[in-house]
Amino acid sequence: MKLDTQMKEQLASVFSQLAGTISLVADSSSHAHQAELLEMLEEVKSTSDKIRVVLSEKQSDSPRFHLRRDDRPNGISFRGIPGGHEFTSLILAILNSDRKGKLPEGGIAARIRALKGPIRLRTYISLTCENCPDVVQALNQMAVLHDDFEHEMVDGQYAQSEIDALNIQGVPSIVVGDKMIHSGRIAFVDLLKKLEDTFGADTVEASGEILNLGHFDTVVVGGGPAGASAAIYSVRKGMKTAIIAERIGGQVQDTKGIENLIGVTYTEGPELSGKLYEHIRSYPVRLLEQRRVSGIVKNATTGKTEISIEGGESLTADSVIITTGAKWRELGVPGEKEYIGRGVAFCPHCDGPYYKGKKISVIGGGNSGVEAAIDLAGIVREVVLVEYNDELKADKVLIDKLLSLPNVSVVKSAKTSAVIGDGQKVIAMEYVDRKTEKLQRIELDGVFVQIGLLPNSGFLKGLVELTKFGEIVVDNKGRTSVPGIYAAGDVTTTPFKQIVIALGEGAKAALAAFEDRMYKTA
Repeated sequence: MKLDTQMKEQLASVFSQLAGTISLVADSSSHAHQAELLEMLEEVKSTSDKIRVVLSEKQSDSPRFHLRRDDRPNGISFRGIPGGHEFTSLILAILNSDRKGKLPEGGIAARIRALKGPIRLRTYISLTCENCPDVVQALNQMAVLHDDFEHEMVDGQYAQSEIDALNIQGVPSIVVGDKMIHSGRIAFVDLLKKLEDTFGADTVEASGEILNLGHFDTVVVGGGPAGASAAIYSVRKGMKTAIIAERIGGQVQDTKGIENLIGVTYTEGPELSGKLYEHIRSYPVRLLEQRRVSGIVKNATTGKTEISIEGGESLTADSVIITTGAKWRELGVPGEKEYIGRGVAFCPHCDGPYYKGKKISVIGGGNSGVEAAIDLAGIVREVVLVEYNDELKADKVLIDKLLSLPNVSVVKSAKTSAVIGDGQKVIAMEYVDRKTEKLQRIELDGVFVQIGLLPNSGFLKGLVELTKFGEIVVDNKGRTSVPGIYAAGDVTTTPFKQIVIALGEGAKAALAAFEDRMYKTA
């Protein structure tokens, strides 16, 4: 793998901050792709005098290497050649090994160190998977911070027998020994909680970390377009501002082509998320990433709002702006959760290749469902699109394209009732024909769920007014039913869930909070 001149210059700039020596230690192997791995490692090495490539006498049946800092292993290894989406994982692993780049801090770092070792994990990935790097990078960061934590990224093409034995049908899949503990997209905070449940953890308080994060004029909860906009507008008004987010960009990070952001002809979700991050960091905003709020309480005595974060951290604020967006909606039927990663999937781009030549269904007739069916039709043998309503809801141009495909069929007026498996993988799905009330069964190999978004507002129940769908009720300035608490973006009743609208609504809510502060109406 050759790096072009521009890429080498970029890496040289990034690696200029390295202080320690990072060794990329490659196992010996007779595999046909071993030379390709060594070439890639040498190319990376050429961008910094702090990076070296070491050949080990340890034998491996596939290309494999691990990282060391100043000749000490840090628990990070790669089986395969981390190109494609995983090349970034390698670059960040080098930086993180030297304690550079974005690393968990504060209470999150304390929770990682409190995990009970030994922890030995493998994450099976595909180089075409867009969700895999998030999991690989999160576990690599944990390995850097924990003294008894090892994590190996495994490119599935070099471990087909293991994938078959583990019944892996989706990526990323995290495995401990011979047990898969998770498959598919997962937020950092959920991944950490899963490891705490799997391995156990000491109390965070014992680590001596400070869990009280202090008081702020404005706290923004959520890091998507609305959250970024709200934080920037707040801090520009002179407010002491913090933003709490699982990840900057939110759902935008999972969006591919963006062509309707006015003034930007074309961009992609990860690129826009990076720009949001850079813009936030250009201001004195306290950025609390990889965190999720567990509760908000309005203190009637002090007038301050108390915010609790999962894991024990807390802070207070005069004003809070909720911008938590929405997440993929699940079917909520028997078999769905049991077979996630073994026939139930949510990302056609990531998991589609695992169903090549097979029969699958796509649940949902909106734009996302129809687009997924079109994409999957080019990979699988047959696609059955299942829609609850009497007609598809997608744009006409998408429906026309879908219906022109020879290996696609559409079932309407169908209420999905169950995902059926044989204990190892999905073998069928069942639905009720809403017109005849008869139960129908489709024999298939996989089910892709594409039924829209669910507002991330569960932690606000009983605090602010919500609609029956979970949306936060707001007025035309983003005020909720509780003075001092505002909301913006996809989590609210504001119509049309669009990036450009969320940006504006975030700014509006921040300006309203400042206005109310000046006139002391909140």
